[in-house]
Amino acid sequence: MNPLTITGGTLVDPVGGSVLPGDIACADGKIVDSAPDSAKSIDAGGLHVAPGIVDLGCFAIDIPAFAAGGITRVALMPDQSPAIDEPAMVQHAAAAGKPTVWVHPLAAATQALNGEELTEIGLMQRAGAVAVSTGRQRIADSGLMHRLLSYAAALDLMVITHAEDEGLSRHAVATDGETATRLGLPSGPAISEAMAIARDVMLAEDTGAHVHFRTVTTARGFDLIREAKARGVHISCGITPGHLLLCDVDIGAYRTFAKLSPPLRSAEDRDAALVALADGTIDVICSGHDPQGPEAKRLPYADAEPGMSGAETLLTLSLGLVRDGHIDMARLFALLSRNPATLLGVDGGAMSAGSAADLVIFDADAPWRVDTMNMASSAGNTPFDELPVQGKVVHTIKGGQSVDRPPS
Repeated sequence: MNPLTITGGTLVDPVGGSVLPGDIACADGKIVDSAPDSAKSIDAGGLHVAPGIVDLGCFAIDIPAFAAGGITRVALMPDQSPAIDEPAMVQHAAAAGKPTVWVHPLAAATQALNGEELTEIGLMQRAGAVAVSTGRQRIADSGLMHRLLSYAAALDLMVITHAEDEGLSRHAVATDGETATRLGLPSGPAISEAMAIARDVMLAEDTGAHVHFRTVTTARGFDLIREAKARGVHISCGITPGHLLLCDVDIGAYRTFAKLSPPLRSAEDRDAALVALADGTIDVICSGHDPQGPEAKRLPYADAEPGMSGAETLLTLSLGLVRDGHIDMARLFALLSRNPATLLGVDGGAMSAGSAADLVIFDADAPWRVDTMNMASSAGNTPFDELPVQGKVVHTIKGGQSVDRPPS
C-alpha cells in the first residue's frame, strides 16, 4: 500500500468532538503520525475529512453507490438470496465487497428468516458475522425471541431487530391517517412499532442481551427507547434520512419511491424523530439501502416493494441536519461512523493514529440535484428525486487508498 497524506482539510473527529483544520497521514492501512516525503498527497483545501461512513443495515452490496456516498464499511442484512443463515454464506458475503468496501455480514436469526427455527449463530460468529438479525421482520414467537437473546447474550452478539407488530402491520402499506384514508391504502396504526419495541425491551432486560432496533420512527417508540436506556437496558436504535426528513404526506399521488419499511409516519412523529436525534436517543443514522428496480417499483402502490436507494445520498441528506441546527458536524459522524463501528465491534469512526485509514473527503457546501436517472446505485429508487441538496463526496479512502467510483 502506498503511503498517503491529506493536507489542508478540516478534520472531523467524532471521538474528541472536534472539527479543526489539520493534515492526516496514512500508511499500511492505518492512520499514522507522519508519512514519508514520497507519499502521495491529496490537497483537501476547503474540504472536510472525516472517518469513512459505517452503514449499519444495507440490503444489497452496491459498490458504486458506496464509493459515491463515502461508505467504507457496511453491515449486510441477512435478507439475501439465499439468506445468510450458515457459515459458508457469511464467508461468501464478507468477500463480496473486496477491494472497495469492507462487508460485515449479519447472521440470520432463524433458518431462511422464517421466524421458526434458530440458526447456529455461534458458528456464524466464528465465520465472521458481527451481529445477528431478524431481517425485514421481527420474530413473532416471544419464546423463540427469548431463546435467541439468551444465546446472543452468552456470545456477546448484538441482535438487530425490526420494530413492527405483524398482527397490526402485516397487510399495511401506509400508516393510519388522513393520507392513507384519502388514497384508499391498506394501513396500520403507528402503535405497531411501540408494541414491538415494548416486548423486545422487556426481553432484553430479562436476558441482558443487546438489542438494536434498526429503524425507529414514532414518538411512542422513542419514548420507550429513552425510558429503557435510562433504566440501563442494553438497547440502541437507528433511523434513516427518509424517516427523519419525510412524512406520510410525501407519498403524494401514490409515489412508490416513498414506500418504505417501516412506512412513512405522521409529521408529528417525524418531528419527534428530530428531537430524539438531538437528545441522543437515536444512536445511528443508516441508509436503509434497498435498491429496487422498475419491475418492483412501477406498480400500483400496494403491490410495489418497499425500500429506497439510500447509500449515495446518506451523507448529503444528513448534512442538512447540521445546517438546520439539529446536530453539529462531530455528532453527525458519531451517528454515521463512530457509533455503528462501536456497536458492531469493527475498526472505524476514529481519526487517531493506529485507527483504520478509512476516510471520506467531502465538500460540505457543493450544490447538486438528486437525479434517479444518473445515480451510481444499481437502481435509483429514491423519494428525494430532483431535490436540490448540498454536500458532495470528493474522495472515499479505504485502507489508505483512494477508491475511484467504479463504473455503474
